[in-house]
Amino acid sequence: MNPNEIIAIVIFIAVMVAIISEKIHRATAAVAGAVLLLVTQVLTVDTAMAHVDVSTIGVLVGMMLFVAVVKNSGLFEYIAIKSAKLTHGRPWAIMMVFAIITGLLSAFLDNVTTVLLVGPMTLAITSILKVNPVPFLLTQILASNMGGTATLIGDPPNIMIGSEAGLSFVDFITGTAPAVIVIMAVSIVCFYFMFGRKLHVEEKAMQEVMKLDENRAIKDKPLLIKSVVMIVLVVIGFIFHASLGLESCTVALLAAAIMMLIGKQDTEDVILGVEWSTIVFFIGLFVVVGGMEETGVIDQLAQLLMNLTNGNMVITMLIILWVSALVSSIIDNIPFVATLIPMILAIQAESGMDVTPLWWALSLGACLGGNGTLIGASANVVLSGISNKNGYPITFMSYLKVGFPMMLLSIVISMIYLLLRFA
Repeated sequence: MNPNEIIAIVIFIAVMVAIISEKIHRATAAVAGAVLLLVTQVLTVDTAMAHVDVSTIGVLVGMMLFVAVVKNSGLFEYIAIKSAKLTHGRPWAIMMVFAIITGLLSAFLDNVTTVLLVGPMTLAITSILKVNPVPFLLTQILASNMGGTATLIGDPPNIMIGSEAGLSFVDFITGTAPAVIVIMAVSIVCFYFMFGRKLHVEEKAMQEVMKLDENRAIKDKPLLIKSVVMIVLVVIGFIFHASLGLESCTVALLAAAIMMLIGKQDTEDVILGVEWSTIVFFIGLFVVVGGMEETGVIDQLAQLLMNLTNGNMVITMLIILWVSALVSSIIDNIPFVATLIPMILAIQAESGMDVTPLWWALSLGACLGGNGTLIGASANVVLSGISNKNGYPITFMSYLKVGFPMMLLSIVISMIYLLLRFA
C-alpha cells in the first residue's frame, strides 16, 4: 500500500468517525477532509473538482429552491387540513392518510422538507383530537423514508445513484417503486395493529376537526395555482427528461428558475431556504470519496467483494442490500452510498456484467435502512426534534422498538422483490 492510499483511507475514516459521532458538523467534517487531501497532495484542485457530481448538486439546489417558493403558497397546509376533514376526524383514518401523504410528498420533495411541512399540522390536529401525536409522527417518519425510495428525486442517495449510473426518473419508477408500493401497503396494515386499534377519541373532538377551514391555510392563491401547475410540469419533465435529452438537474434548475420568476417571492428569502450546509457537505464528501477512488482503494474493495462472492451477481446483490440497510441504520446513508457507487462502477468495469440489480439493491437498502434507528436519516432526527419541543419525546429506544422491526420487514420484502426480478 503506497503513502497516498494510506492517507486517503485515514482521512476517509476520520471523516466518517466525525460524522457518526456528531461532535463536528458533518459539513465541517467533509470540507476538512477534502482540504486535507489537497494539502497532502493526494488530489490536485482539478482532480478534486472532477469528482464533485455536479448533476446531484444541481438537482438538490433546484428542488430546494423550487420548494422554498411553493411552500409560501400554503399548498401543503391546505392538503393536510383537507385530508383530515375527508376522514371525518377519525384518528386511525387520519393516521393512515397522513402517512400516505407523507410518502407521496417524499417521493417528489426532500424528506426533511416533507416532515417539516406535515409534522406541525399533525401536532395541531392531534391536539384538537386530544390524542398522543407520537404514533402519528412515527408512521410519518417511516413513510417519508419509504416514499423517498420510490423515485429519482425522492432521496439524495437516489439522486446520486441516478446521476452516476445514468438511470432516469422512469427507471426508478419501474425499478424501486413497485417494491415501495408493496412495502407501504404492508406497513399500513402493521400500523393498524400497532397503533390504530388503540386510537379512540370523543365525537366532540372529531367535530372540531371538521370545523377547520382549509381555505384559511392558503396564503397566496395566485401562487398556489402557479405552484400546482408547475408541480405537474416538473413531474412530467422528470418522467420525460431522458427522451428529451435533458439531465435531471437541468429539469430541477429550470423549474426553480421559472418558479422564482413567476412566484414573485423575495429572492433572498428563497435562496436562504436552500440547505446550504447540506450542499457543502455533499461537495466535501464527493472529494473525500474521490481520494479513495483516485488512489485505487475503491478498485481494491470492489475486487475483494467480487472474490468473496465469486462474481455471483445474486449473492453480490443481496450482500449490498443487507449491508447498506444495516449500515444506513446507524450512519447517514449519503456517505455510505457515495462510497458504494464507485465500487459498483469498478465491478462493472472489471467484470463487464450488467450491474443494474446492484443499483436497485443499493437504493432500496440505503433509503429504507434509514428507518432502522432514530439517527438513520435526517428526517427522523428533524421530526423527533419537533415532537420533543412540543412535549412529546421520542427516545432512541422507543423509536428502535418500532423502526428497526419495520426496517427489517421492508428489507425482507425488497429481497423477495429483487430475487423474483433478477434471480
